Amino acid sequence: MLLNASGCLDALTAPEVARQLDGFVTKTITPLPREGNAPPRIAETAHGMLNAIGLANPGRERFLSQTLPRLVSALDIPIWVSIGGFSAADYAETCAAIHGRDDVAAVEVNLSCPNVDEAADSAAEIVAACRAATTLPLYAKLSAAHADVAEVARAVTAAGADGLSLINTLRGVALDPRTLAPVLARGSGGLSGPSLKPVALHAVRACHAATGLPIVGMGGVQTGQDALELIACGARHVALGTVLFADPDAPARVRAELAAAAVAVGVAEPDDAYGFASKPEKRLDRGQKALA
Repeated sequence: MLLNASGCLDALTAPEVARQLDGFVTKTITPLPREGNAPPRIAETAHGMLNAIGLANPGRERFLSQTLPRLVSALDIPIWVSIGGFSAADYAETCAAIHGRDDVAAVEVNLSCPNVDEAADSAAEIVAACRAATTLPLYAKLSAAHADVAEVARAVTAAGADGLSLINTLRGVALDPRTLAPVLARGSGGLSGPSLKPVALHAVRACHAATGLPIVGMGGVQTGQDALELIACGARHVALGTVLFADPDAPARVRAELAAAAVAVGVAEPDDAYGFASKPEKRLDRGQKALA
């Protein structure tokens, strides 16, 4: 399944892009409206893009009454709702408000936004509260900034997560070369783009080994080869992020490249490469076939 990373595509502005995906992930929704951080909030760097949006969103009530129905009307694909908050109760209340709706395919529990100051409860506590509030599939979005992301993955699995989303942006700073002051008003922001790919591959591989849960892999995906490598590390689904800002045809292009990349390594379908990065015997089999 090909998805977008939360916050990287406005489906109401570009529905034709969203409809190229297999599912659409909304921007993170919080209980109350948020204006987000002061501008400037986005900066390009030589290594990717920094953003410090700060979870700007219309709030839960307006999202459910206005935005979600418009998304359903504009798109003919499953909708995943990304949720955020500043306590386990915040997350649970949003899950309870979404529970039972047939227009929501899954909930992505954003446990890893680097651009807000408020401290949330522990990841496992939040997931357990969400699990008690809904039977909808729960995907816990984790940060690779943790010293042992696999440990966090095991904790949220035990708390009731059905899947994982890996990874979110990592905190970084860009300086104005003329003033040596931070470009972003907040100072730091979340780094996305190609530089994240090795970190994402490690996190997906480690969490796949630790939990066996379905994983949405993301971070630096620019090509079909990038997507195939995430699948090889243990991702069942792949999400496109920063690439969508520059290439609105990326979903269709990456899908085609992914199929070609799979054939190039000797498998009929991309899913046939699932978990190969953790299976040396599979790599040997493919190498033998290539030499035959």
